[in-house]
Amino acid sequence: MQQLADGDSEVEIEAQNIKQLLRELSERYPALAPALEQDSFAIAIDGEIFQDVWFVPIKPDSEIHLIPAIRGG
Repeated sequence: MQQLADGDSEVEIEAQNIKQLLRELSERYPALAPALEQDSFAIAIDGEIFQDVWFVPIKPDSEIHLIPAIRGG
């Protein structure tokens, strides 16, 4: 994902929930948008991984990690 975000590994975005965060990331990094629409990653908020995260509130100082899915067979 970092490659699609112009090499940025950290960004600061103001968002109240994950849905808004992903929309802001898509606008800032258009090349990243298709990857964000695929649901192919997990989301951790302040160290806790969430399954159904779309409207989980984000605090102003929250740290969010987008964790790519691990593929295997």
